[in-house]
Order: sequence, then C-alpha cells, then structure tokens
Amino acid sequence: MSKQPAIGMIGIGLMGHGIAWNIAKAGYGLTILDHPGNQPVDDLQGMGVQVAPRIADVAQAADVIVLCVTGSPQVEAILTGADGVVAHLRPGTVVVDCSTALPESSARMAAAVAAAGGQFLDAAMTRLPQHARAGTLNLLVGGDTALLERLRPLLETFSENITHIGGVGSGHLMKLLHNYVSLGFLALLAEVAAHGQKAGVEMATLVDVLAQGGGGGTALQRISPFLLEGDPSSVPFFISNAAKDLGYYRQAAEAAGVHRAIADAVGTTLDSVVAQGHGQDYVPQLAALLKA
Repeated sequence: MSKQPAIGMIGIGLMGHGIAWNIAKAGYGLTILDHPGNQPVDDLQGMGVQVAPRIADVAQAADVIVLCVTGSPQVEAILTGADGVVAHLRPGTVVVDCSTALPESSARMAAAVAAAGGQFLDAAMTRLPQHARAGTLNLLVGGDTALLERLRPLLETFSENITHIGGVGSGHLMKLLHNYVSLGFLALLAEVAAHGQKAGVEMATLVDVLAQGGGGGTALQRISPFLLEGDPSSVPFFISNAAKDLGYYRQAAEAAGVHRAIADAVGTTLDSVVAQGHGQDYVPQLAALLKA
C-alpha cells in the first residue's frame, strides 16, 4: 500500500489485545469495536486507539479490518449479519480473519466480501497470548499472494513467522491441523498425568522421564507448570475453545473423508469435560479433571 492504511479491529480478547497493542505501537491509526468481551482497553486508548460503538463505525473508518474472534459463527455474524461489516464495507477494504474458523465458512465469507467490493485473507494464528503481546505470533495465511505482500508490513507488527499456505481457507485448514496436534498432545499428557497421579507417581519424576525420552517437547514444557506447581497459566486457553477447535477439525476431516477416530476420542473427552461445567478452565487443568 502506498500509504499506511487505517486499521479497524474486532475482537480485543486475550489474543486480540496483544495484536491491537502492536498495531498501535507501530504507528497505525486503529479503531476497535467496543464489546463486553474485550479485555480492558485503557492502555490502547492511551496510545491513541479509537473505540467505536458499532460495527458500521469500524467498517467506515478502516482500509483493513482485522477479526480476532472465537469462531465461524461469530465471524459470519460480524461480516454478513444484519448491519454487519459487508453492509458498510468501503470498496477496496481488506478483511483479515485471524480467528479459528471452518475453511468452507471462510470461502463463503471471502465471496461475500468480494461481492461487496472488498478482499479477504485468512490469517490464522498459532502460539499464545504472551506471543501476541510480544509480536511473535505465527500466521498461516490463505488468499492472494500479492495481497499478502501488500499487507505484510502490517502483519509483521504482531508476528514473526508468516507462512502462505494457499488459497482462501487454506490458512484456516492448516490451523485446524496444527491445533489438533498441539491440543491432542496436551490432552494425551493430561490423561497420562492423571493416571500417574492416581497410581502415586511423583509428577517431577514423570516430567523428567518424559523430557529425557520420547515424551519431550513443547506440549510437555507448557503443561509442566501445572503438573509441578498447579499453575495452568502457561496455556491460557479455555477447554471450551479447545473442544470447539477439535470439533472444527473433526468436521473438516469428515468432509475430506479421512480417518478421524483418534480425533473423535480427544474431542469426546473435551466435550465431556465442558459438559461437566469446566469449559472455562484452562487446558492444563485437564490433568486434574481427568483424575476424578
């Protein structure tokens, strides 16, 4: 883009707040949607970020609109719902969807945005809120290569690795593949820890044995603070969101006609924990919940 674009953002949650902070820090003009699900935004307002009461206000103020919401139902409501973004989109506006979403939904949303004169990228994120704040997220991008290159300076304000996967929806598919692996590892470790605890195994010993053998890696590093100290904050990701992501993966696998029995087992376990009222617990807490 020949000049620095004005940015709109919807979804200032645990991940979105860090993204917004880095966009504002880089000097972009930023307008965010006021919403009860936002994290506190006083610090953002202190950086000059504008808070708008309506989606229409965000759409009319922005050259690029970044979405960072829970999933496809929220994205669809924001973009194509009554009085949504598409109804107020300025020609040439780009929508960048950083949410975790179903690829087929992303394709529909991209078509709706294009019909309104805009452009669409899916830019799914991996890593955690602390990486959003540090500006070191990974982005998995689906969409036009030239459009990605135009937006790269903006995306680099909050990410350190940007991978172009393919066409629209491919970034969101890659995110589902990634999250199935990462959440599957964590669920497996939680179940093993629950078994070990019930059998009287010292958690420090279990962690050491796994780390020195085939069980070492990022998932073990992230769940270890809970196993050793009862601190789940190393993975501040709700079990309800994990269950949602596994549900999306299972839907995508079913649509592709591929084997998904292991994913079904992990997803059923997460769904059961949510049904028991623990959806707002963090994923590492599965180690305690599965012991019961």
